[in-house]
Amino acid sequence: MKLPENLDQALRYAEKLYGRTQIETAISRMGTELERLLDGEQAVFISVMQGAVVFAGALALAIRSPLEFDYVHATRYQGNTTGGELQWRQSPQISLEGRTIILADDILDEGHTLVAIREWCLAHGARRVLIAVLCIKRHGRCVPGLQADSIGLEVPDRYVFGYGMDFREQGRNLPAIYALPPDGQ
Repeated sequence: MKLPENLDQALRYAEKLYGRTQIETAISRMGTELERLLDGEQAVFISVMQGAVVFAGALALAIRSPLEFDYVHATRYQGNTTGGELQWRQSPQISLEGRTIILADDILDEGHTLVAIREWCLAHGARRVLIAVLCIKRHGRCVPGLQADSIGLEVPDRYVFGYGMDFREQGRNLPAIYALPPDGQ
């Protein structure tokens, strides 16, 4: 299938994978998982822009441990549907020295961006980095050695969008997660 031209066309072809209630239930569970891992420790909560902005806000509200907030903007996509070279637009400003970091991202696909950000945090003194992703694609192409500490939902190895994930820089504000049909259908 040729990629649709715009969001309206994409929504006509897309399959709704998860609605708002399913997403909120998954995020609540993730908050509980991260609470257990933190065991009351104060952490630095870093959102990966732009995709994680919707998810990260909801996840932060589901965590009771004290959090400091910052963000990182590193991207391989820049509005495209396939990744290229990583571009750093903004690094966290809070001192990470000796701290636990929660790195919140919308999706773990192959993981190149998350690995680079995790390594950056560790190189800047983070004691440990917990990775929390709303969605994970199960496909076997993930960077070796990378795994998320908390995963909300599993999505098929297809183009997904909604709830922070974009379709041609649109649709991040959709309250559900959608997938385009597999190639050739």
